[in-house]
Amino acid sequence: MSGVEPELLTVGRVGVDLYPQQSGVPLDRVETFARSLGGTATNVAVAAARLGRRTAVLTKVGADPFGTFVRTALTGFGVDPTRVSTHERLLTPVVFCALDPAEDPPLLFYRLPTAPDLTLTDEDVPWDLVRRVPVLWVTGTGVSVEPSRGTHLRMLAARGRRAHTVLDLDYRPMFWPDPATAARHIGALVDEATVVVGNRAEVAIAVGTTDPDLAADRLLARGVHLVLVKQGAAGVLVAGPGGRATVAPRRVETVCGLGAGDAFGGALVHGLLAGWDPVRIAEYANAAGALVAGRLACADAMPTGREIEDLMNDPMSETRT
Repeated sequence: MSGVEPELLTVGRVGVDLYPQQSGVPLDRVETFARSLGGTATNVAVAAARLGRRTAVLTKVGADPFGTFVRTALTGFGVDPTRVSTHERLLTPVVFCALDPAEDPPLLFYRLPTAPDLTLTDEDVPWDLVRRVPVLWVTGTGVSVEPSRGTHLRMLAARGRRAHTVLDLDYRPMFWPDPATAARHIGALVDEATVVVGNRAEVAIAVGTTDPDLAADRLLARGVHLVLVKQGAAGVLVAGPGGRATVAPRRVETVCGLGAGDAFGGALVHGLLAGWDPVRIAEYANAAGALVAGRLACADAMPTGREIEDLMNDPMSETRT
């Protein structure tokens, strides 16, 4: 991808996910694990690349073999790794996933004393690209600590709320001292975003309510152009200044709920770049997420466009109320 400018730049978490090969047992009883590229921002870039988009990740890894793995894996997935820098004294994060329950597996993060991706500074940022890339994707986790917090805010200020500036709320309590602190800092990102995506718990952190319609009202009132509130079995609320709709989920037998949201994100990016209407984007993203929920692993499980379209055309996958 050298010399070819990306359509999507994601910023934030990267690491190595370790998935148990024995399902339904606690981590202390797991005998073998499978390795996969992971991290929300990274997985979104992979998912969009799988759909034919030019993507890159702005992040950091450690000076260790897992850092080498990250760059090699990104290249293999068609994601530009040239904006992945190295922290010489920290280790690339490792995350263990317990497949119990499969729908919402608990995660065990090894990111102490901090993760390299949370040490991004102004010197790491490709400022011209941040200003002009068609889609910039940031996450709530990115403002959980300094220096990443300040770097994110300066990136968004430089971008000037250009479309499409996407905020993935990505609220994970283990990265924050308390919900009030998360609400303050994630809320600051809302005022710089044109698109906001998250589940009901995440919008509650951002705007103080779990009610999807009320959350959408509050986000739109703050200048967001497109809101997508993921509601699990209740579907996805899609809201913009021109109206709103709820898109039903696709029926799937869940193998691992991890990665479904990232597949949704990659498909969302694809739809934004294609200029689709919001409901079509949500339907496509729902199908992408359903496919990954029925698979094990995140990055490796991201679907192709043909797979998404086949699922959307399958009447057996439709959920009716």
